[in-house]
Amino acid sequence: MSAMNPHLKFQSQAVAKPYFVFALILFVGQVLFGLIMGLQYIVGDFLFPLIPFNVARMVHTNLLIVWILFGFMGAAYYLIPEEADRELHSPKLAIILFWVFAAAGVLTILGYLLVPYAALAQMTGNHLWPTMGREFLEQPTITKIGIVVVCLGFLYNVGMTLLKGRKTVISTVMMTGLIGLAVFFLFAFYNPENLARDKYYWWFVVHLWVEGVWELIMGAMLAFVLIKVTGVDREVIEKWLYVIIAMALITGIIGTGHHFFWIGAPEVWLWVGSIFSALEPLPFFAMVLFSLNMVNRRRRQHPNKAASIWAIGTTVTAFFGAGVWGFMHTLAPVNYYTHGSQLTAAHGHLAFYGAYAMIVMTMISYAMPRLRGLGEAPDARAQRIEIWGFWLMTVSMVAITLFLTAAGVIQIWLQRIPADGAALSFMNTTDQLMVFFWLRLIAGVFFLIGLVCYLFSFRQRGRVTADDTVTATAAI
Repeated sequence: MSAMNPHLKFQSQAVAKPYFVFALILFVGQVLFGLIMGLQYIVGDFLFPLIPFNVARMVHTNLLIVWILFGFMGAAYYLIPEEADRELHSPKLAIILFWVFAAAGVLTILGYLLVPYAALAQMTGNHLWPTMGREFLEQPTITKIGIVVVCLGFLYNVGMTLLKGRKTVISTVMMTGLIGLAVFFLFAFYNPENLARDKYYWWFVVHLWVEGVWELIMGAMLAFVLIKVTGVDREVIEKWLYVIIAMALITGIIGTGHHFFWIGAPEVWLWVGSIFSALEPLPFFAMVLFSLNMVNRRRRQHPNKAASIWAIGTTVTAFFGAGVWGFMHTLAPVNYYTHGSQLTAAHGHLAFYGAYAMIVMTMISYAMPRLRGLGEAPDARAQRIEIWGFWLMTVSMVAITLFLTAAGVIQIWLQRIPADGAALSFMNTTDQLMVFFWLRLIAGVFFLIGLVCYLFSFRQRGRVTADDTVTATAAI
């Protein structure tokens, strides 16, 4: 370990820092490739054939998944030792796994960009164990095996820390979510030839991650930060957490059925998927009430106001993105027309940003000042810049969602339910949506500016002072 950091309860928590830093680097890459795709919607041959649209999309979505996973791992390495009240089992193993995961991720992305996908599959021996070619799971089989190895080492490290230390509801929920993440990823290796069966089990990874076990991880991270910034009794927060995870698991697991509507599964899924998917907004609404209630009952004014804003913003944005926008097109009679439209993209963008990108940035906002040796909070200037970043990114993502929603409604009207019975073709419909794609691109540029502000807030030098805390409180 490096020099002693007096602001960390346990020195091994410092291993979280490279995970957080690399997560943010990948986040920048994800946004840049999102902007490339946004421009390709308007100027179809932009960067072609250097970066075709399908490659840009693959990189965009894979970077999203990988940077969120780096954020979760960093959060666990910071959170678990503090909850377990002991040092991390093996800081050295955590650093080794960081470099293995980082190298695997970078090499995979470079493979997407530099090698035709079919050639990449041949180079990596996909014919020996075919797992490639599926949305979000495009990684070569060898990369997937590397991810499993990293996950096993990671779970061993945090699991041994937890077993030898204090057990809390937060650490138990976090560990349950992390184990579920690893277990459900194993379905990525099952690739049956029957397309309907493939899609059936494919959702066991994609849906049961983002609408199942990831919600447990999110809930644990949110509860941890709220305890720290509000000073509310742990028992009160843990009771809320129990309720939230129960609703998340019940609605999320059975709600997988809304992905089985049109893939050849039995008709019963139309009812099961619709009913339980309609209940999926409940845990996110409970998170909103949870965060607001804890802030109202706060026993201390934490100097890191930015972290508090991120925590509340996470719950509100996740409720609208994952809850409201998900419910808008999750009932089978509605989904019959909306499935695969720009409305789906609207829901996906706001849900991923609100639920998972924001909770990782909440954790980074809270933990980074301590990891950098600054104390409980950065200075007033750094917090002002960070809050500017929060509002620019959040408002921009809301704008992107609204523009895609409008595009989706028009797309459905012209292509799926035309009044005169003659639907427009996909390309002719897309031409009618061009103004919304321009607006989305502009909003995406502002999102990037917000992310730059967030990153620029880390440029602070020195430690926060009492005067800085007072100034930050007054300014916010």
